[in-house]
Parts: sequence; C-alpha cells; structure tokens
Amino acid sequence: MFPSATYAERRQSLMMRLSGGLVLLPGNGESPRNYRDNGYTFRQDSTFLYYFGLNHPDLVGVLDVDQGMAMIFGDDLSMDAIVWMGAQPTVAERALQVGVTRVFPLDDLPGVLGQALADGRSIHHLPPYRAETALQLSHWLDVPPRELEEAASLELILAVAGQRNIKTAEEVAEIERAVDTTVDMHLAAMRMVRPGLTEAQVAAAVHQVALAAGGDISFPIIATINGQTLHNHDHGSTMRSGQLFLLDAGAETAMGYAGDMSSTIPVDPVFTDRQKEIYAVALAAHEAAVAALAPGVPMKEVHLTACRTIAAGLKDLGFMRGDVDEAVAAGAHALFFPCGTGHLMGLDVHDMENLGEQHVGYAGEHKSAQFGLKSLRLGRPLEPGFVLTIEPGIYFIPELMDLWQAEGRHAQFIDYQKVQSYRDFGGIRNEEDFLITPDGARLLGKPLPKTVAEVEAARG
Repeated sequence: MFPSATYAERRQSLMMRLSGGLVLLPGNGESPRNYRDNGYTFRQDSTFLYYFGLNHPDLVGVLDVDQGMAMIFGDDLSMDAIVWMGAQPTVAERALQVGVTRVFPLDDLPGVLGQALADGRSIHHLPPYRAETALQLSHWLDVPPRELEEAASLELILAVAGQRNIKTAEEVAEIERAVDTTVDMHLAAMRMVRPGLTEAQVAAAVHQVALAAGGDISFPIIATINGQTLHNHDHGSTMRSGQLFLLDAGAETAMGYAGDMSSTIPVDPVFTDRQKEIYAVALAAHEAAVAALAPGVPMKEVHLTACRTIAAGLKDLGFMRGDVDEAVAAGAHALFFPCGTGHLMGLDVHDMENLGEQHVGYAGEHKSAQFGLKSLRLGRPLEPGFVLTIEPGIYFIPELMDLWQAEGRHAQFIDYQKVQSYRDFGGIRNEEDFLITPDGARLLGKPLPKTVAEVEAARG
C-alpha cells in the first residue's frame, strides 16, 4: 500500500476534474468457483484500488464532489467469520490507512444514494464488468442492468482515464517490481523448455515464480507450442523437437500492478535456420517500434512502423511481394500480424480496458475497422508517464491462410504457395514494457534475452 497521502491526493484530483455530484466506486466481492465458500482468488477492482487502496472485499467508496469528502461503506466481520478467518482490522481501521475517516455500514448506502437522487444530484459510476456489481448498481440506482453500460458517466470515465494513464514515480517503481519478477518467470521457462516436456509443466514453474515473489500472475499464462493462436490458454501439448515454444506471462505485485512480457524459445537447444529467419524479422519489427517511441508520436504510427518492417522482411524472404507501403495500407501484412503492437499497462494488464478503448487508448479518436488494425488497443499520441507494451509478432495461422487464399485476398501482395509451406510453423512474439519519458522511452525492469544468441545462451 502506498502512503495515505497518495490516495487522498488521487481522490482530491479526481473530484477537481468533475462538475459535481457523487462518485460511486464499488469494490469487488468474493467470487465463488462452485459454491459460496470455495472462491476464486480475490482481486479488488482496479479503480477502487487506485483511489482507496484497500485490497479487501465488499467495500464501496463514495466521493461527494460538492463537499470534497470521501466515504467508505462496509461491514465488519461477524464472530462466525472471525472464527474461520482470524481477527481482522475493522473497516474504520482499514479506512484510516488510506486517509478516510467517514465510514458507514453498507446498509446505509442505499439511503445516501436515494437522497442524492431525490435531490437531483448526479451519481457517477463506471461501466460494470462483473454481473454481481451490475446487480448492485441496478438495485442502488434503480437502473435495469442492461442499461447500466449506457448510464455510466462519460465524465467520470474520462476523468479516471486521464488520471490513471499518467503513472507517478511510485507507480513506476511498483510496476518495475512486477516486471523484474516477470523476467524471472521467462528465464525459468527458457532454462527448462525441451523435447518431451509438457506445456503444463512450464506453466506451473512460471506461476510458481510469481507466487514465490509474493504476488500472483497478472493474466492467465500463455505457454504453448501453438503460438499462432494469439491467446492460447491450453496447456495440454507435449513439446517435440523442431518446434517453437511461446510464453506470454506476467507477474502482478501484491498491490495489483502488472508486468507483461513474451518470449519465443526453441524447443531444441538452438533455433533452426528457418526459425532464425522469421525470428529476425519479428525482432527487427520489435526494435523498430521501440526506436519510434517518443512523446507526441501516435501509437498508431509506432504500430505501422512495426507492420512495414514485418512486410519488408517477409518480402525479402519471399512471403510477400509488391510495394511494402501499399501492402500495409491495404492490410495484407495482417495475414501474419493480425493484432496490435502494444497496449497500456498498470493496475490492469490491459489498463482500464473495461472503460472502453475509444476513451482510454484513442482519446475519442476514430478507431480503424480494418482487420488487424482494429485490434490495436492503443492508438493515441503518447505522453510522458504512459506505461505500455511493445509486442509485434509473426503468426502462421492455417485457418486464416486457407480463408484468404480461397478468397484470393491480397493475392497481389502474398505468395500463398510459399506461405502454405509454413502452415506448421507456429508463431513468434517478443514483448517488453516501456515508460514514455519527456525525451523518449525507458525499458522497465531488467532486460530479457531477445536476440537469437541471447535466447540460446539462456537455454543453458
């Protein structure tokens, strides 16, 4: 937990950005796996964490913008709960840790909100992403659950996004702790990947590193020989000689800040010549994107820089042909790179994704509907304080290859005969985390092996 002054300053800054009314920020409750007392690992709502800092279930934060004051609503544990869980701080004691002195039972909240509505005051809330939160908001605000998304306060969304997008020095330090653990997770995988090992064994070892560091994983681990599937959470395969292993995994600190990195590792001790050729193109795109990072540069242009590098490299290898700029403008490169180059990161591994990419990642700017480009989560001009990932990749997706070839799509730019000869190749991705600085960008955390020589040396 940060010092109480940090949370007080955040709340004050938020209230100064709003025109008036109440801000309603429900924390998360426990979420049962298969019955009430067997729950998933608790994870607090990130916006509640940002402003109130309490990693404890069933709390609700309220800001009275007109009065400039903060309140927390919640109930102390019953004696039955204490018997099972042990003595716990009271809600009032927890609230003092983050500079809040006005604490009330949860049953008092409907009356406070009802009086505000009766007085014609605005009640700002964010779009709910959990069903139970939607039901709570529906009950408190008398809004049907299906209408809560539309009823969410755009004023609050923009205020929260504008504040959370800029990371402070203490946030950056916490993110770097997550990134350092993330590097250790990837190094553990690099040392153990080999023929005959299962994906599940690597995923378990990677998860262990995150847990041992006092936190957890920031998203479900991607550990797969089928790297062409972008978000492959299946760990059921056994590695064979000649394959590539893709790991996309990140650590989350006890305070909720995330790391997010990807590595591509040969199952054998060294890369094959064919693997090296594709790897070199993907790495060149990664390095070109990193070199383009700077304040004021639209992330969309960073992405297109990576796309052009991939298209040029694949043209040299015979997969693509024609004018590179024309091919990228038409979206032909998306056969191999159908996703975005990076995304914002912080308390969420895709920071504030539930608030809407058009607000967080595009600042209201138009987002392309073109295949590939539409998957770019961050397109807006970069600003000092942004923390983001860089993760271009090259993927040979048989189903996509077959569809495009059958349709004759972009045939002037793609040699489908050459492409089809790589349908069993898989996918390659490297990913690192960066802070945008006043004069450029800085790699966060300790470096992760990326070049062919570095990865092969890390294999041990």
